[in-house]
Amino acid sequence: MLKRQMRPVILDALFSDITTVKGIGPRYGIVFEGFIGRRLIDALFHLPYQLIDRRYRPTLSQALDGRITTTVVTIGAHEPPRHHNGPYKINCYDDTGELQLIFFRARGDWLAKSTPEGSQRLISGRLERFRDRLQMVHPDHIVALEKAEAVPLLEPVYPLTAGLTAPLIRKACLGALSTAPKLPEWQDESWLAKQNWPSWHDALHRLHHPEVEEDVSIQSPARERLAYDELLANQITLSLVRQNRQVVPGQVIKGTGVLQEQFLARLPFALTQGQQQAISEIKIDLEQDKRMLRLVQGDVGSGKTFVALMAMLQAVEAGKQATLMAPTEILARQHGQSIGAHLEALGIGYCVLTSRIKGKAREKMLTDIASGEIQIIIGTHAVFQESVDFHNLGLAIVDEQHRFGVKQRLQLGNKGKGGGLGTNILVMTATPIPRTLTLTAYGDMDVSRITDKPAGRQPIDTRLMSIDRYQELKAGLARIIAKGERAYWVCPLVNESDLIDLAAAEARYADLRDTYGNQIGLVHGQMKAQDKDKIMESFASGEISVLIATTVIEVGVDVPEATTIVIEHAERFGLAQLHQLRGRVGRGDKKSNCILLYRGPLGETSRARLEIMRESQDGFEIAEKDLELRGSGEVLGVRQSGLPQFKVANLDAHAHLMPIVHDDARLVLTKDPKLTSARGLALRDLLHIFERNEALRFLGAG
Repeated sequence: MLKRQMRPVILDALFSDITTVKGIGPRYGIVFEGFIGRRLIDALFHLPYQLIDRRYRPTLSQALDGRITTTVVTIGAHEPPRHHNGPYKINCYDDTGELQLIFFRARGDWLAKSTPEGSQRLISGRLERFRDRLQMVHPDHIVALEKAEAVPLLEPVYPLTAGLTAPLIRKACLGALSTAPKLPEWQDESWLAKQNWPSWHDALHRLHHPEVEEDVSIQSPARERLAYDELLANQITLSLVRQNRQVVPGQVIKGTGVLQEQFLARLPFALTQGQQQAISEIKIDLEQDKRMLRLVQGDVGSGKTFVALMAMLQAVEAGKQATLMAPTEILARQHGQSIGAHLEALGIGYCVLTSRIKGKAREKMLTDIASGEIQIIIGTHAVFQESVDFHNLGLAIVDEQHRFGVKQRLQLGNKGKGGGLGTNILVMTATPIPRTLTLTAYGDMDVSRITDKPAGRQPIDTRLMSIDRYQELKAGLARIIAKGERAYWVCPLVNESDLIDLAAAEARYADLRDTYGNQIGLVHGQMKAQDKDKIMESFASGEISVLIATTVIEVGVDVPEATTIVIEHAERFGLAQLHQLRGRVGRGDKKSNCILLYRGPLGETSRARLEIMRESQDGFEIAEKDLELRGSGEVLGVRQSGLPQFKVANLDAHAHLMPIVHDDARLVLTKDPKLTSARGLALRDLLHIFERNEALRFLGAG
């Protein structure tokens, strides 16, 4: 008998409010909510990162400098500060020696009351020797002997935030641990034994009650066990989505090939092998009665737009509509310009639907979409959020939308009017994603990679330059302007900051405008969309020669006359982001340059990263090296990553588990597609624990 789709009752206590723990009231509940979440399960997976061993208990004469020490002392004379901001000192001793406790900005009245002269106290903290005198600065613990048990001999250290003390965090985590039930094992027993991993419950207990420093290591058996659990929950969810896509019929799109042949005949060049391979894979997908969900990864300038157009032509040949969605209006209009001439020559009705289209023009456009007269719709993602009534949508293409997650993929597949059949979906990205991260974020999708570039694409001369040569670089802009070429100048911030000493786009704009006047423009993410578009159009038309920008120009902007890009504070950007920015130039037939402007001295890792940029133009190679050097959290940038949020797993430390997890999830669902076996039912618990249960509805009663 299948379990209910709702969360199993045995897990309910874990999802109760953190204020159910004695001593954590509503005020602290609000702080917990903003930090880790206010449910017990949030505290359960808030894991310690360090262990303080307080078992070293010498006499003062035996105590070693620099060690965490726990010992009993008698409180001697107090020495209040002699001047403002001076230290408060308490002299202590035992039968073998002396010790001085040091406090800065302490409340003298509280210290006098809590540590009266002549009393005995158990103290614990790090001992230091200053001018041959033993000191302990701000002891971690000072308690009366009758409360000695309150000092933990082994103390796990948790991440903290303002308003929450270490004891309070510890109380919440242990309260959560006390509610964690012992559950049926969802991992393969032989696999657990081979890895020497504990059970789920034992792993949690070992992490919150560590006995040695290695227990809290990110690669300890207990931590790896939980990381594998979480990664498996994520992969099973993606596999269930994939499995459902293969079960739910999709619209069969078999084209005649006539429009595709006519389009290819118009091109003055041949498609690359990578483009042809991707087109072939998409063609096979569309001809199946299973809904397509494919990701096309193509490096900057690899020609993904033509791959998308070939797919749309196949849809039109089959009597279907297709839509191409871009993340911004300017990119939507750019797509309209780049493929519009081809569509008109082929006699295909198309439109570019953006917020700029108003009144009667908009009404007619929506009417023509509903009637099917318009066969290809290009726009932003608003085409699915507004009242756009498609006549017969068979294919939806999403361009450069990294936050297009699992839920959005599920929703988008239901937008077509294909007699209850799912819409085929193609997602494109010019951000090369390392294979490990592709499995994590897009495990439910089939993946095509375009790794080659069209013939004739100019390599970009990439150079490293110190900010000390700024005036020389500034003067060089005159030559670019005189030749009628364009240049980007990218800065990491919009406004100057007192906290971070980085170049500000507005400050750089003001300085260059003093020299070059109206030839300089400024665009950044805080501007209104229409203002941004206006500046970008002025740059594309040549009214502006040098565009000062933040990373808003990172994706998709196509100005063939742009031959130079300067990236200021390049050492602060991720490699994948630098590669994307570099791809804004080299789009015409002229030699192009990328200047990586840095502020020295560079650290070893920063220099290694910039050297990779200078040596390689292969986005996939760069992405893999960036993952090695910086880690998954920074590879794509926080704004773009689209990666799922993990509580326990760390994609850098646990990357070696991903291929195994991927195969495990596929094997589980091949043997037990409805998760009705003993392991399958246990895995349902796992999906609830890590809140990856949205796909359980595909299992019917699950």
